[in-house]
This record gives sequence, C-alpha cells and structure tokens, in this order.
Amino acid sequence: MQKHITLVTLAALLAAPVFAAPETFVVDPNHTYPRFEYSHFGFSNQIQRFDKTAGTIVFDRDARTGSVDITIDARSVDTGYGLFNKHIQGEDFLDTARYPRITYRSTAVRFDGDRPVAVEGILTIKGISKPVTLKITSFQAMPHPIVKKDAIGANAVATIKRSEFNAGKHAPHVSDEVTLSIAVEALKQ
Repeated sequence: MQKHITLVTLAALLAAPVFAAPETFVVDPNHTYPRFEYSHFGFSNQIQRFDKTAGTIVFDRDARTGSVDITIDARSVDTGYGLFNKHIQGEDFLDTARYPRITYRSTAVRFDGDRPVAVEGILTIKGISKPVTLKITSFQAMPHPIVKKDAIGANAVATIKRSEFNAGKHAPHVSDEVTLSIAVEALKQ
C-alpha cells in the first residue's frame, strides 16, 4: 500500500504544472525606440528618438516580479536633421563626447494582477542619476508569430525635467519638462 501511495504522489507531482521561473528577454534593437518630446518655443511639440538601444528584461508573471536594464547610445539621437543631431549631442544638451550612454536600471516593477503597470528605476543622463517611474501603457507577452520565440512588448511613458540632468539650455523657451516614451520589444534568450 505504501508503494502505491508513493507512486500516486510522485505521479501527481510530475503532472502538476511547474511554476514558471523568471525569463530573460533581450531587447530587439530593430523594434525598440526611446523617444523624447518637448515644447519648442510654444509653437509645437517636437518628437525625437534614439536609434540604438540594447538591454535585457527579466519577467516572471507568476511571481509578479521583473527587472529592466536598458542602455541607449546617446550618439544615435535622430531629429531628422543632421545639424540638429549634432546640436543635441553637444555640451548644452546630451554632451555625447563625454557621456555617450544613457541608462535606465529598474529598482522595482509594480503589477496589477499578472500585468506590469509601472517600472521604478534610476535614469542616468550625463552622469547624473535620478529616480524615474515609467508608466506602462500597454504590455503583451506571447510567442512572436515570425521568429517563433517567446516575446514581450510594451509602451511606457514618464516625464522628467531636463535641467535636473544638466541639459536645461534655453529653458523655459524650450520646455524644461520632457516626456520620455519607449516602445520596446524583446525576445526570450
């Protein structure tokens, strides 16, 4: 009888769903674009982007945990106009000669049920680090239909003051407040 109970218990354990472990996803640089938006002398809102982004995202839906580690090549800023790209890369703004990278490292991920809704972290621009919370406006985790790998994707947004990162030239005429947004896709490692 003891053998029968042990075998039944073992069979039940093997048949039970395994708790998912944290999964690591690598940022897809071809589908990940951080953007920033600001008021230009009150005439219009200008939207610029960065073209080179790398990083990893760790996601565990069952445990409701995760982490984000993103590195942006600040020299890849794209305004659509080469001369303006160089202006943004200059000392008054990003100073990419001295600070070629912008980083964001999460300190916590907040969930609503099994969906992440915000990422708290540290944003570093020009060697200055400040806490920034990214609000996740959309999130999806599913198999990628083309590459046939598990994938995640999200859109997130935050607002910062560029003067806090020693990049406040021309404020308030060019708004000090900047909206950061990122569209990110990542594939399971």
